[in-house]
Amino acid sequence: MTSDPIRTAVAGFGLSGSVFHAPFIASNPAYELAVISTSDAGRQATAKDRYPEATIVNTPEDILALADTLDLIVLGTPPATHFPLAKAALEAGLDVVVDKPFTVRSAEGEELIQLAAKLGRILTVYQNRRWDGDSLTVKKLLDAGTLGTVTRFEVGMERWAPEISKAWKASATADDGGGVLFDLGTHVLDLTLRFFGPATVTFAEIQARRPQESADDDVFLVLRHESGVVSHVTINLNSHLPGPRFRILGTEGGFVKFGTDPQEPYVLGGGLPTDAEYGVEPPQNHGTLEANGQRITIPTERGAYPEFYRILAEKLDDGGTASALPAPVDPADSVAVLKLIEQARALA
Repeated sequence: MTSDPIRTAVAGFGLSGSVFHAPFIASNPAYELAVISTSDAGRQATAKDRYPEATIVNTPEDILALADTLDLIVLGTPPATHFPLAKAALEAGLDVVVDKPFTVRSAEGEELIQLAAKLGRILTVYQNRRWDGDSLTVKKLLDAGTLGTVTRFEVGMERWAPEISKAWKASATADDGGGVLFDLGTHVLDLTLRFFGPATVTFAEIQARRPQESADDDVFLVLRHESGVVSHVTINLNSHLPGPRFRILGTEGGFVKFGTDPQEPYVLGGGLPTDAEYGVEPPQNHGTLEANGQRITIPTERGAYPEFYRILAEKLDDGGTASALPAPVDPADSVAVLKLIEQARALA
């Protein structure tokens, strides 16, 4: 990097801010983690302990009041706040990272994209699952043509989570951006489009099984891609027996992968993105490729969440919107995901 550190604020210090953003910003010398907002006293104490040089404030609005001292804001706040906060931040002269879901409605996302272009600001969305080790492994197999022509793509994120740990999630309806389709669903839908291109939802089951669920926690979708691939998407918080993370069938072979990417639990356990063992999956969780009647183990690529902020720093350092370098995630990709969610809700 040739410029001064990117003065960055993180709005929200729950799971998003404390695990997926602050550690990666603080460990990258291209950034200065300057401000963190949280109104929770316990989280404020944690933030002060971990990042003593950062200013701790109560609300995202307090961050916006400091906009003239900052370059970038990262929004790790509840989904319903994403549109108004991103709009206010862009208008305050900041570049913006929005955690998923980008917005609650696709029209809001399109409005933000137009506003960012008008103001000459960088706007991107934190679709970190693109840098899961298993996602990188699938992309490598697809790019190499190892499976031949893919006919069916199955992707899932399932877990047993009978309790809703966050108050806002328990009360949030689909109109507020609540539910698993807006949460984990935005990850898996992003991957389906990234791997196989534009698609249409042809079938949707969207259900709420937990008594306290206000939106949805059990979803199954079928997508038909313009490329000819059919994707089956499963997101379920009521599963004692999670299915495969990926199962891909092609004319030359098939690939299946179980398990959960290790990066989130590693950081939750106190590890740092700079540790040698960060992002490395144990061999027993590697995937299986079958072709010509033979099965072989495919080692999982190392997980790489730090790539998001590395790419973003290069984009910002190279002149922002005027440069040829892409943002780590094109926000138009996330609008396409929101349109799939809207299609699914119309069918269910």
